[in-house]
Amino acid sequence: MGTVTSFIRNTPKISLRAYFDQAGIQLTPPVNWDAPGDVVRPLLQAVDEMDPVTRDGLETVAERVTGMADEAGEAAIYSIAQDSALLDTLRNAYDRALWMYINEAAGFRHAEEVRFTDERRRGRMWDGFIGEPNLVLRRDPASLDAFKAGIRDRFQSNNVHVDLFDRNRPTFEGTDCALVQATVYREGRPDDFLEFVNGALDRRARRPVFEAAITYEQATGVIEVVANDRDSREDMVRLFARDLLASEFRQERLPFRQFDLGVLRQPFTFPTDPADGIESVRVNHLRLMPIDTVGERVTFECMRQATQTIWQMAQERFGANNPLLGGWVVTQAKLTIRFHPEAGSRRGKTLPLTITMPHGCDLKDRTERERMIGDKYLRRWGIVRDV
Repeated sequence: MGTVTSFIRNTPKISLRAYFDQAGIQLTPPVNWDAPGDVVRPLLQAVDEMDPVTRDGLETVAERVTGMADEAGEAAIYSIAQDSALLDTLRNAYDRALWMYINEAAGFRHAEEVRFTDERRRGRMWDGFIGEPNLVLRRDPASLDAFKAGIRDRFQSNNVHVDLFDRNRPTFEGTDCALVQATVYREGRPDDFLEFVNGALDRRARRPVFEAAITYEQATGVIEVVANDRDSREDMVRLFARDLLASEFRQERLPFRQFDLGVLRQPFTFPTDPADGIESVRVNHLRLMPIDTVGERVTFECMRQATQTIWQMAQERFGANNPLLGGWVVTQAKLTIRFHPEAGSRRGKTLPLTITMPHGCDLKDRTERERMIGDKYLRRWGIVRDV
C-alpha cells in the first residue's frame, strides 16, 4: 500500500480521476471529484474497500508510474516523447508519467525500456561495438520477421517480441544524439514457481521472458547492447546488423574505460566549468596497495567534519613515511562533488563517487545528469581514459 499511497498523494486530482475513469474502476464509497481540496483520504478509503484483484491491479500501475516519476524516469519519458511541450504543461513528474501511461501506453513501455537500457549502460550487462555509420535501419515487416526468426533459432525460443522505436540520449555538449532502439523479449526454457492456489501452496509451470536491448546511433555507427551474458550480446548484435542494418558485424568493440588514480597521490584542485554549478570537490577516502605485494592495504579516510584535506592529513600523520610519496599505488578513491544550491533551495545536492581500479565506478547507478557530469570531469581530471 505504500506505493499506492505515494501515487495518490503526489498525483493531481484531475489526473487520478482520468485514470480511474479510463480503467473503469468503480470506487466504493464514491469519490466526489468536484469537491474542493484533495481527495487523498476518500481515495485511500476506497482502495481499502477494493476486491483483491482490483487492488492488485492498482498497485501494479502505481508501481510502474511511481518508478517513472523520478529524475531518471522523467529523462526516459522525455527521450521518447512526441510532444515535450505538452509534458511541460503538466504539474509534476507523477502527472507526466500517468499521462503517458493513460494516453500513450506503447510510449510508456518504451520509456521503461529506455530506463532499463541506460541504467545498465557501461555495466556488467553492457557491450559496445563499432559499426557502419549513416545506415538506414530497416523497419519493414519482412526484415523484422527475419530478425525475430534469427532470435528464435539462436535461443530456441518459441515466442519473440521486438519493440523498435526512435529515442534520444543527452550528451556532454548539451545536445541530444538520435538513436534507434530495439528491445527484444524472448521466451525462455520451461521453469516452475511456487504459488498459492485457493490457499494451498502449489507449483506452476511457466516460461520466463528475458529482456535485452540494442541501440544504433546513425551518426557514429555505434551499436550498444544490454543483455544477460556476453555470448548472447554478440549474437544479438550480429543478427541486428545482418537483418536490420544489412551490414556485416565486425566484432570491433568500443574502447572501454580504465581508471588511473595516480593523479590523487598529491593535492589536486579539480577544475570545473561555472555553468555546471559545482561548488567543491572533496576526496574523502583513498585506498593504497604497496607496489611490491598484493596482500596488504592501507586506507586513508577524511570525514566530512575534518578541517584539512586528505593529503594534509596523510602528511601530518606519516611525514617522510607517507605512502602517497612513493612505493604505493592508489587503488580506490571516494569523492564528493557538491553543487551550489538551486533557486528556492537552502542546500546544494551532492554527488558521491566511488572509483576502483581498473574498471570500477558507481556512476552507472546514478541519474543521467549525474553520469554526464561525472564522466565529463573524470576525463578532464585524468582519472578515466579509453583503452
